[in-house]
Amino acid sequence: MRRLDETASGVFVICPTPFTEAGALDEASADRMTDAYLAAGASGLTLLGVMGEAPKLDQEEALRFVRRVLRRVDGRVPVVVGVSAPGFATMRALARGAAEAGAAAVMIAPPAGLRGDDAVVSYVAQAAEACGDIPFVLQDFPLPTGVAISAEMVRRMAAADPRLVMLKAEDWPGLDKITALRRMEAEGRMRRISILSGNGGLFLPFELERGCDGVMTGYAFPEMLVRVRALLAAGRREAAHDLFDAHLPLVRYEHQPGLGLAVRKWVLQRRGIIGSAALRAPAPRLTPETIAEVEWLLARVERKVAALGAG
Repeated sequence: MRRLDETASGVFVICPTPFTEAGALDEASADRMTDAYLAAGASGLTLLGVMGEAPKLDQEEALRFVRRVLRRVDGRVPVVVGVSAPGFATMRALARGAAEAGAAAVMIAPPAGLRGDDAVVSYVAQAAEACGDIPFVLQDFPLPTGVAISAEMVRRMAAADPRLVMLKAEDWPGLDKITALRRMEAEGRMRRISILSGNGGLFLPFELERGCDGVMTGYAFPEMLVRVRALLAAGRREAAHDLFDAHLPLVRYEHQPGLGLAVRKWVLQRRGIIGSAALRAPAPRLTPETIAEVEWLLARVERKVAALGAG
């Protein structure tokens, strides 16, 4: 597997971890999910992210899942593995196992509680050292962590460590940060890194227009993300936004804190991509009312997309 570098672009799908109704890893669904995402046009896959229920897996399960997906991918696209953990020993073991299995990069997020620029920069440097020589993605996701990472801090970290090849940009508001980073690169004040947006894809078209190279998220219709990016690249801005707008109500519904993954897995099961919508406990359960709303949204998206004549 070729290592990830700063030229990485496209749609990197955040993969959920499939479980059986009994709570065991569902490896057959992992294969089916991998095939479905590749067929949808994914440029890469990301495992054990925030929506991958990583804290609910022990280390053996996590590596078994990583190895299973990597075998199925068979080198066709790069695979990023989230390795954030409370301690560097766990992070080191997971990063080493992922690298040995063929992962293209690991993803690191600063933990909650860090305060001050120097503390954050120092932590990321130590975490990268613990992970070894594998490239890494910096996840900038202050909503759950409370850790603020400015554009200047990203510049400092990129200058200090060539292993930092990608930023997963999930700040709110974050569009101006993307512009600031690309401006620093254009002015020669920062080396170029790949930037992929996140946040469930809520601001995808504008993030791409601001300079993102793609998106790293797990929306249940990744083919929409692929199509929107292709339309923008072809100069068809109105068509790109129209297609995105058709899906936006479901994107928003899927993005609810605490409930979003359950909704996403429900849709993925309904599409036949995974065998069960089960989350590992503790986890929310969808009420009949919520399921009815999701079904209504799915029908609405289908009608609107059909009216656009776009997939």
